[in-house]
Amino acid sequence: MKDKKILVSGASIAGPTLAYWLDRYGFEVIVIERAAALRLGGQNIDVKGPAKEIALKMGILEEIRAHNTTEIGLRFVNSDNHTIAEFPSDSSMSMTQELEILRGDLVKILYDLTAKRVEYIFGDHIIDLIESENEVKVDFASGKKGVFDIVVIAEGIGSATRDLAFGGRPRFNYLGLYTAYLTILRNNTDSRWARWYNAPKGIVFMLRPDNYGKTRASVTFLAKENAYKDLSEADQKRALIDRIQGAGWESERLVNEIKESEDLYFERVSQVKTDKWTRGRVVITGDAAWCATPIAGKGTDLAVAGAYILAGELYRAGNYEEAFRNYEKIMKPYVQECQKLPPGIPRIVYPESRVGVALLNQLIAIVGSKPVKWLMRVFSGDKKDNKKNREKEIILPDYE
Repeated sequence: MKDKKILVSGASIAGPTLAYWLDRYGFEVIVIERAAALRLGGQNIDVKGPAKEIALKMGILEEIRAHNTTEIGLRFVNSDNHTIAEFPSDSSMSMTQELEILRGDLVKILYDLTAKRVEYIFGDHIIDLIESENEVKVDFASGKKGVFDIVVIAEGIGSATRDLAFGGRPRFNYLGLYTAYLTILRNNTDSRWARWYNAPKGIVFMLRPDNYGKTRASVTFLAKENAYKDLSEADQKRALIDRIQGAGWESERLVNEIKESEDLYFERVSQVKTDKWTRGRVVITGDAAWCATPIAGKGTDLAVAGAYILAGELYRAGNYEEAFRNYEKIMKPYVQECQKLPPGIPRIVYPESRVGVALLNQLIAIVGSKPVKWLMRVFSGDKKDNKKNREKEIILPDYE
C-alpha cells in the first residue's frame, strides 16, 4: 500500500500494539500521547484468548508471565471476612487468569518493545484534522503541524480526538454502575487471594494483590448515570466516602485510603456503541471505538486483537479504504459478541437489601461447594479455554 506515514494517537495498550505491527510491516509510525509520560496506573488485566496468541507472536509472552500479579484465585467473603466460596485460578468460575498482569506493566512492556523503532511524542495532542484526497493535515496543541497518510485514534472511552474527527460523541450504553480504583497499602488481612465482598445498597468491594507489595482496591456501586458527573478529585473522594461509609467489612480501611489516595480513578461504567469506525483517512480502535467495560472481561483481548487486525489489513490491502472495510468486517462481530452480557448482569450481583446480599451469598456458597465444583469439572473440564469459550473467540488472520 502506498500510504505509509501513520499517526497513532494514544499510548496505552492498543496504540503501542498497533505501532509494533505497523513498524514490522514497513510503515513509518509516530505515536502521540496527551499525558506527559506513560500512564502506568490501573488495575489487573488478563492476557488470554487472542491477546495471548498475539503476545506469543510478538515474543513478549514470557515477559508478561514474569510480571504476574501473584494472584492465585478469587474468594467471596462475608462481613466477618469469612470465606463463602473460593475459586482457584484454574477454575472456570474464577476471574483470575493464567496471565494476570497490571495494566501499567503491560503498557511498559509494549512501550519498551517499540520505543527504539517508533517515535513517541508525549505531552501533546491533536486539536484539528483537515483531510484532503491524499493526506490528513494535523494541528497539535503544542503549535506543531504534521501531514500524514492515515490517522489512527487509539484512545480511551472519553476520547476527545474521536469526537473531533467524527463530529460528536458516540452512543454510550450506561450499565447502571460507577466504579472507583485505587492502590492501597497491604495489611495482614490481604493475601494472594482476591477478595470480593457484597455490601447492602448495591456496593461491591474488591481487594486484589499486586506484584509490588501493595493491594489494588475497587469499589463499584449502583447509581444514576449523572449522579457523580464532572466532579473535582476532592469532590469525588467526598462522594465516594459518603457512599461507602459504614458499609461494613473493610470499608473504614478504604475510607482512610481514599482520603490519602494519589491514583484514584472514579467513573461511570458504560459501553461505547459506534456505528462506524472510519471517516475518510481517520480510523478508531480500542476503547474509543468499542469499550466493552471491565464487566465483560474482554478489554485486553479487544484492544490487542483490534490493533493486530488493523495493522495486518493495512499491510495486506491495496489501499486504506479496502483495509478499513476488512478491519470492520472482521472485528465488528467479535466486538458485538464481547459486549453481550448475560440476562440480569450486572444488576443481579449488586443487591441493595441485606436480604438480597444474604441470598446472593447463599447462591455463591452453593456454586462453590465441592459437589457443584465436581459437576462443573465433569461437564466443562474446568478449563477456561474449553471448546465453548474458544468458539466465542475471534479467529486471527495470519498476515505473514
